[in-house]
Amino acid sequence: MEKLKAKDQERREAELAELHSLEQKFLSAQQWKTDYRAQAKWERYLSCDGSPDPTVLQEINTFMSLWREDQNEDIQLVMEKGEQVLNLIEKLQFILLDTPRNEITEKETVQYQESILELQNLLHQKYNGATEHLLKTANMHEDSDTGNMQAVMKGKNVTFCIWANLKKKVRFKHHMFYDTQHGFDLPKSLAVSSVAVRILHTHYDHVSPLWLQCQSVPQLEVLDSKELIQNSKDNAEEPEEEEKKAREEPNTPAEEETCSDGRKSAISLTEKCNSIADRNETEEEIEKKSEILDITSQVQDPLMQEETNEKEEAITDENIVNLQQFVPVGGVYHIDVLQLPPQVKHFKDWSMVELLDGGLEAYPYPPEEAEDATHPPIQITLRLSDNVMYFEDPVIARWDPTGQQWRTDGISNITYETQEKKSITLEMGAFYTIALLQDAHLNMPYRAWELRPTGMDEALLIVTTVFATIQIQIKGNQCMLSSVVVEEKDVLSHITGKWISPIVLRAVLKKAGVNIFPGEYSHKYVSVSKKAPLAEVRAYQQMALVASAFAFAWSKWNVEAGQEQVVFKVSEHLKADSVKDWSLYMFNGQKAQKLKITETSEAFSEELEENSEFHSTLYHTLKDAASKEAIDKVETASFLFVDVVYQLLLATRVLTYS
Repeated sequence: MEKLKAKDQERREAELAELHSLEQKFLSAQQWKTDYRAQAKWERYLSCDGSPDPTVLQEINTFMSLWREDQNEDIQLVMEKGEQVLNLIEKLQFILLDTPRNEITEKETVQYQESILELQNLLHQKYNGATEHLLKTANMHEDSDTGNMQAVMKGKNVTFCIWANLKKKVRFKHHMFYDTQHGFDLPKSLAVSSVAVRILHTHYDHVSPLWLQCQSVPQLEVLDSKELIQNSKDNAEEPEEEEKKAREEPNTPAEEETCSDGRKSAISLTEKCNSIADRNETEEEIEKKSEILDITSQVQDPLMQEETNEKEEAITDENIVNLQQFVPVGGVYHIDVLQLPPQVKHFKDWSMVELLDGGLEAYPYPPEEAEDATHPPIQITLRLSDNVMYFEDPVIARWDPTGQQWRTDGISNITYETQEKKSITLEMGAFYTIALLQDAHLNMPYRAWELRPTGMDEALLIVTTVFATIQIQIKGNQCMLSSVVVEEKDVLSHITGKWISPIVLRAVLKKAGVNIFPGEYSHKYVSVSKKAPLAEVRAYQQMALVASAFAFAWSKWNVEAGQEQVVFKVSEHLKADSVKDWSLYMFNGQKAQKLKITETSEAFSEELEENSEFHSTLYHTLKDAASKEAIDKVETASFLFVDVVYQLLLATRVLTYS
């Protein structure tokens, strides 16, 4: 062992230099993405498609002003315009998630967030205006069977269900919108009133706080300890030119973030891992940072995050939904009882209608009477979307606009139907905006995972959870959800088979209820074996660097290996078929070795495989037994492919959450 250590020390400088050369792929990917964002910005500037550039304040303000002044409130036209608004919102959200801190100012971040909120508010105002416009002509759309008015309008991202009580029959009780299978029961007092009921289902969530809609992958900070400092002293110093370059490009591969107290809270993983200690810090200052810090979302204003954290700690009301643990899935249902506006009247060729200054008015229910008065509840039946997976009965919550939070009180007698037609029936004490929330960590920890190459700059990532098996194909700078299998059936076909970026993939999977991306607070709600950031992040980096020729997979011994090191299965894999011959490797960020044990051994052991050596990098440990063809593939792999693999590994954190 002493001889192996000495041998490793002798070649350490050369191996780190060789690894550093490979890691330039991360810098190349960062530069490519920077250039791509600049080109996209330039193309937005040059485009003349009639759509505003959402990043230009003057253009987006002009767009909103013109739409506010537009008096055409036809509901179909509003829905069409709404699609354009949703597209603008998505563009802003993507820019906030995709742009590193050094490329976007705080002023721009705040501007984009404010534009998102204003667009969301304007869209809902237009929905209300279109609803009022339709209800003014309710008497022209009487249903021949009931004499009341009903209408269902479906769009790509929104569904309107509107019913107007024209006959006011005391015996009326129940109505079902057959196109959507949404329905409601009314108490007697409403059945004889001039009211309308609207169930507005937005397939997106513009109600929850903005930070929930724009969460980026939390970055892992590689922190220092005395041992790392000592090892860094033992290591050969990097060339001055490379060190200078590393300092000049501090955002690779993880972007720099800023904590609420203004400190830099995440730094270049390449620079931090290889240089270990910042030369300007004392050992005492470094020691204070010797634990994992979960980094806040790039989108969230640091001060707002600090206030949010304090608010979360102060929550004691069990009826308030914890949005760190539960997230809305399947959109939001705005359920309203409305005052029926004056109806249009026809005189010969004229149409006349009384205009009210207040616009669309809510009908008070329950009425403002004595507090001890009881009023019958409203029963609501909702047909759930086929484009969303509910693995367990969802939590039903109502939005509290005063407290700006989701609450579970005021809702009772919930019945969840899971057969052919997924539906949920509930009773509410008043008319609320409601959402179905699901535990964000249902699919964690993962049962198993595997990453294997399938061609030149192509790979397949398979994550197996308690409920589903998710397969993600990687090719060049994009990835594709190839399948989601639940109980041996392919589901969510509407989001499979499309080449998209890792950021978009995260968004569409989470929106569909399949979350395999740990968040900032996930460690609080998932029982996992914590791993040191140094070992975990360096493992993801080096796995990505060799993913073009080597397959990796879950090992049961990873849990037994302790916090400071990770264990996984590895196999050279040059053909697109299933992997058969696995070997176990252990890595702590500074030393990698092939283990003597196998997956079927009776106990865990760190004993070195016979006739093998350990190295300071995973790459060189694999290189010892690799073929020339495999090493050639590693060296020629596209930097964009390497970067996408790294992004997905860091987003899923398979070494901790399995």
